[in-house]
Amino acid sequence: MPDYSRPLAGTARTVERPDGTAIHTVSAGAGDRTVVLAHGYGFSLDGWSDIAERLVQQGYRVVAFDQRGHGKSTVGSDGIGSASMASDYAAVLEAYDVHDATLVGHSMGGFLSITFLLSGDEAVARIRSLLLMSTFAGDVSRDNPQNRIQIPLIKSGILVRVLGIGLIARAFTKTLVGDGFDPAMADAFVPVFRSQQHRRLIPILEAMVGENRYAGLGELDLPCTVLVGSKDKTTPPFHTADLHAGIKGSKLVTLEGKGHLLNWEAPADVAAEIIELCG
Repeated sequence: MPDYSRPLAGTARTVERPDGTAIHTVSAGAGDRTVVLAHGYGFSLDGWSDIAERLVQQGYRVVAFDQRGHGKSTVGSDGIGSASMASDYAAVLEAYDVHDATLVGHSMGGFLSITFLLSGDEAVARIRSLLLMSTFAGDVSRDNPQNRIQIPLIKSGILVRVLGIGLIARAFTKTLVGDGFDPAMADAFVPVFRSQQHRRLIPILEAMVGENRYAGLGELDLPCTVLVGSKDKTTPPFHTADLHAGIKGSKLVTLEGKGHLLNWEAPADVAAEIIELCG
């Protein structure tokens, strides 16, 4: 049985930002090639534990971090927003002196990866390739009844409260998973999701809905794989189709029957795509 609650094994380090934000990171492995893992909304870096272990076994160095306001990372005076959170990506890359990295962004992590890569920051040159997993370039509620219901419920605090009820916790997690729902996923995900600083995170929820970077995707010039589950209701395949169309030369991979939590639903497939992209 998979242990979805298993922490990511490695060496912890805090990356301090000028505004007082402390970014919690974990690194593992000692390979010449580095994979940087950026999680989605409501998760923490521990959600990458299975994939990270597979990559380390194949000789890669892995660096994962808790997004600002998530897990063990704090929020400094610059607050929450796509610009401040994208700048944390540069800080992590510089702190670990990463070069020729593969950046993997899941959901919000992919949205922020795109924001970072389009920011003009010098640290962008540290990224060699990109894997966008179950993600989007903004406008996340477009043609999406699920997000139009769930995001306001998160912002209001109602969803976090009712997730204390076991049946609701499982029902919510089911909306994030395809055919292979395992109740243990809810047992692992919901406590992490409920522990986040949701009130402080409202600006990034608003950014994911209100900002749109699809028109700028043509500026991205690096090897890119776009990965989606065919039954992803949070970031439906039309988002990834738009990413694939906008990023010249990108590869689109659809995993049949899978949903939004590919890090848990299909870790072997995700790891294989990362390894292929690393070259």
